[in-house]
Amino acid sequence: MTATTPTTSAPTDSTATASTTVTHWIDGAERASTGDAEQPVFDPSTGEVIGAVALGSVDDVDTAVASAARAAESWGQLSLAKRAGVLFRFRELLVAHTDELAALVSREHGKTIPDAKGEIGRGLEVVEFACGIPQLLKGELSDQAATGIDVFSWREPLGVVAGITPFNFPVMVPLWMAPVAIATGNAFVLKPSERDPGASLFLARLWQRAGLPDGVFSVVQGDKVVVDALLHHPDVAAVSFVGSTPIARYVHDVAAAQGKRVQALGGAKNHGVVLADADLDDAADQLVAAAYGAAGERCMALSVAVVEESVADALVERLAARARSVKVSAGDQPGAEMGPVITAAAKARIEGLIDSAEAEGATLVVDGRGYVVPGYENGFFVGPTLVDHVSPEHTVYEEEVFGPVLDVVRVSGLAEAIEVVNANPYGNGTAIFTASGEAARTFRRGVKVGMVGVNVPIPVPVAWHSFGGWKDSLFGESHVYGPEGIRFYTRGKVVTQRWPHRDAGPAAVSFHFSGDAQK
Repeated sequence: MTATTPTTSAPTDSTATASTTVTHWIDGAERASTGDAEQPVFDPSTGEVIGAVALGSVDDVDTAVASAARAAESWGQLSLAKRAGVLFRFRELLVAHTDELAALVSREHGKTIPDAKGEIGRGLEVVEFACGIPQLLKGELSDQAATGIDVFSWREPLGVVAGITPFNFPVMVPLWMAPVAIATGNAFVLKPSERDPGASLFLARLWQRAGLPDGVFSVVQGDKVVVDALLHHPDVAAVSFVGSTPIARYVHDVAAAQGKRVQALGGAKNHGVVLADADLDDAADQLVAAAYGAAGERCMALSVAVVEESVADALVERLAARARSVKVSAGDQPGAEMGPVITAAAKARIEGLIDSAEAEGATLVVDGRGYVVPGYENGFFVGPTLVDHVSPEHTVYEEEVFGPVLDVVRVSGLAEAIEVVNANPYGNGTAIFTASGEAARTFRRGVKVGMVGVNVPIPVPVAWHSFGGWKDSLFGESHVYGPEGIRFYTRGKVVTQRWPHRDAGPAAVSFHFSGDAQK
């Protein structure tokens, strides 16, 4: 297979959804859905409908997977150097069009432009990691493992793989998956969130302009119909998923029952532990940014501050002042630090959880219910909210809020803080703020959590490590991107070979499993 001629021109229709229907990308072109079902796409800052997204059918999935299967046969045979060349060109195009892509993400999702650019930057790291595929796919060789026998191994692509990604990172999460899958020789079918679908087609056009052959990257828009079709399709060898825990469990169970590889990342309840020796001003700054950034719609958001009782009042005072000063506005407005949440339903759910905290006896220090941004009165805004004296029995603690709500749980010290973290069913991320190396080491070794920060509020690993949690935050054994991503999208093959000397006569043959005659 030869790659198509790359270009550096901007993707067409890069503003995506204005008065249009976002469709599928199959076999290198936009394709209308076989059905007529659509769902509106909103601008969360205004509450206005700005377009629609096609909801795909089983036939659409079949068409995309068939195209991907044809493309995978030849793409997987292409040299590592040529594959890396496509990745390098894609990387340059992603950099060149960051501003356009960030504006599109901000419009459909609501996050601020700087936050959208940050998301693209973190996805870019994975692209850069995948550019090193010639090094990453080097195999192993045991020369003269036995007399005249060599053993060597390498990893081969699976074929067609699928990614099902969430609304909160419409660029970054697909880039956690697709570059690694494609670099290792697979064809990738993306099912993005139907809430902010425009970025998926933008990425598809960039891949095409980078020279990726048609069919190697496909997009099927849709809802559960598309998800189920991918999970059951016999030609889909592996499924990657990021989303809520109930759906992650469902994706894992269904796909695994079909014999597929699965990495399914679920929800989180991330704790930031603040000890008495911490710099309280710095801790407050970090907690506020980690709790309210992206309106709290991050699986790595710090939604719980676990605070040593002796400094709790002082920290809460600092948190309250900072929460009230967060600049909330439409994502494209200069100086905005936090935008709206994704839908009116999300706003109602978050405010309902704040209601429950008040009803169940927690202290509402800063109340974000009914928050109105002048000029954006119909937007889906929830203001920064701070809830003190929260216990693990409160509903606002038990549920993943996925909104700008920070709970404060007071503890006697480090030992109790570790108990609180470990008792929670989630194990995605956590952080500790302390000046004590001993306390930090005790914490990082004692918590049952997959990603730990020490004076770092959102400990998302860099691209050459792998991202993933424990317990109800991960179903399946594999984390995403990094070394585990390479292993997930490939399978090993081992060859034991001997080339006997033609003039040496017949080789001795052993009937014993040990093969003593070969040693």
